[in-house]
Amino acid sequence: MALHMPFNQSFWAEYLSGQEANLPVLTDIATLSSRVIRILGGNPGAMHLQGTNTYLVGTGPSRILIDTGQGLPIWITRIANYLAQHNISVSHILLTHWHGDHTGGVSDLISHNPSLAGHVYKNTPDSDQESIEDGQIFAVQGATIRAIFTPGHSIDHMCFLLEEENALFTGDNVLGHGFSVAPDLGRYMLSLACMRDLRCGTGYPAHGAVIRDLPAKLEEYIRHKDARVQGVLAVLVKEKEKPDVRVAVGAGAGVDTRGKKGGMTLHEVARAVFGLVPPEVVDQALAPFLLQVLWVLTEDRKVGFEPGDPWTRKWFAVTRRAVESKPRRLYSRDNPCGVQGP
Repeated sequence: MALHMPFNQSFWAEYLSGQEANLPVLTDIATLSSRVIRILGGNPGAMHLQGTNTYLVGTGPSRILIDTGQGLPIWITRIANYLAQHNISVSHILLTHWHGDHTGGVSDLISHNPSLAGHVYKNTPDSDQESIEDGQIFAVQGATIRAIFTPGHSIDHMCFLLEEENALFTGDNVLGHGFSVAPDLGRYMLSLACMRDLRCGTGYPAHGAVIRDLPAKLEEYIRHKDARVQGVLAVLVKEKEKPDVRVAVGAGAGVDTRGKKGGMTLHEVARAVFGLVPPEVVDQALAPFLLQVLWVLTEDRKVGFEPGDPWTRKWFAVTRRAVESKPRRLYSRDNPCGVQGP
């Protein structure tokens, strides 16, 4: 099981606040295509870019709604007014994942229209919600939406493929600007590969502007994550190739000197990959990400580790023979959606 260590959001918020000025302005309500309307959640900020995007999808009097924003009054006012002005109703509420900036408006919408109770769908649903299964189809006039299970950013993350446009609602897996975070990096990277293999042209992200060239954006995301993983592996391999040094294990007389050749602590890996960065940056921002990278490499049988606290134990590259002698995971880069093989 992957080791999940939380990202320090306040640390990242301080860093990202300086990036907000570079974001393009998005209108509160925008017609993005003949069948997709974007309504902003009214919650702009460092962690949410211009705010959470919610989408009305379809061409007829009944539409599918994707995500509901954070639950701020401005959002329910915007969507209620739009529905009334255009004589539109909502048939299904599809939630990309459980995070509050995507689900917070559900109760307001049901209070506005109680008939929507029982029409809220999410993977691993709450008690008052319906389940979304991988491959499930939701349809209204002008829109056929297929659910795609893409965990990593969250355990329940779903993307939604709009078949009429060959477009993908990417949720928080791929943003309109910058990069997303993933508590489970291994599953996230496999989900990115699965999304790439869908070959959708356009991306409608949960935050940020429309992604007009989704294949290029996905390749950018995959290269970014792969570069980090390969960079960490290269550091550990280089350390392993140094002259053999045996490390004492235990204390007192009769010390066992078995040791692991080329092992590095998390902080040593961070310094080797990122250079001399302040310790608080390592602890608050880099360490959680590097731990996920190390776990991906461990699952791939390319890295091993000594017992103990993950912050202080030694991590080390293993031999190619050890890599090839272990069974491959069901989920792999050659099999990104986890289809059972023969």
